[in-house]
Parts: sequence; C-alpha cells; structure tokens
Amino acid sequence: MRAAQPDQTDRSARLRAVRPVLWAAFAALAVGAVLCVVGWYGTSGERFAERQLPYLASCTVPGAALIVAGAVLFAHGRSTLATARVEELYELLVTAGSPAATTQRPAPVASSGDLLMIPGGTLWHRADCPLVAGKPEAVPADAHILATGGLSPCPICEPQQTPITPSPER
Repeated sequence: MRAAQPDQTDRSARLRAVRPVLWAAFAALAVGAVLCVVGWYGTSGERFAERQLPYLASCTVPGAALIVAGAVLFAHGRSTLATARVEELYELLVTAGSPAATTQRPAPVASSGDLLMIPGGTLWHRADCPLVAGKPEAVPADAHILATGGLSPCPICEPQQTPITPSPER
C-alpha cells in the first residue's frame, strides 16, 4: 500500500470536514421548520396582535433565520463535496495517462492492400476494414476518383494516404 500524497491527505481531510457541515445544515433546517410551525400554531391560537408578537419573536423569526442558515450551510457543503470529487477525478485522469502511452499512435485496424469504396460514399477503405468487410455493396475503389481527391481516406483503417495513380490508358 503506498503512502498518500499531501494533496490527497488535504482532500480527504476536507471530505471529512464536509460531513459535519451537512449534518449541521440538516439540523438547522429541521429545528427552523419546527420553530416556524410552533410559532404559527401559537399565533393562530391568539386573537389579539399583542398576544401574537411573543410567538413571532421567539419562534417564527428565529425559525426563519435557522432555515436560511441551514440552506447556506447545505449549499456550502455540497459545493465543497463536488469540488473534492472533481479534484479526485482530475487526479485519476492525470495519473492514468502516461506520456509513453499518449505519444504512440495505435496500429491501424486493417492491413490489406486492396482498396474498396461504397458507391455514393465519401471514404475509401482497406478491404479488411470493419466498415466495409462483408458488405456486398462495397466495390473496388476507382483509381480515377482516388486520384482526383473525390474520396477521403477512412480514419479507422487508415489506407495509404497517397493512392497509386492510374496508369494512362493506351
């Protein structure tokens, strides 16, 4: 097992610090909702405004403040959690791609020297290209069309970039 790097330690400490913030947010939201309900219930039972004010001052206003504080804590905790996850994914992406693997170009899928095309298509292919292999509509590539640049080489099988020019007819 390898030792954690300093940035991974910071990230895991930050993730551990997010959990209490989220719990505090949920607690503040719940207590605020309960206080608002108690304030509403007390206010609704009183007919005169001077008897309703104590319920508003002691329950409803602090309950609303706790709801706002809980929402702010919840938003902060979620953004911190999202940031830590993005940093972790970025670290995985950076370490997954080694410089040797990214500089080498993969070998072409097909290696046949015969060239095929699909009538009405825009690409020419090697005969064993998976895009034309086994298709009855594939015909041998017309050398004149290849010479004039009417077709582009297939990016999958990568046929030779400079097709053989047709010999002049006699």
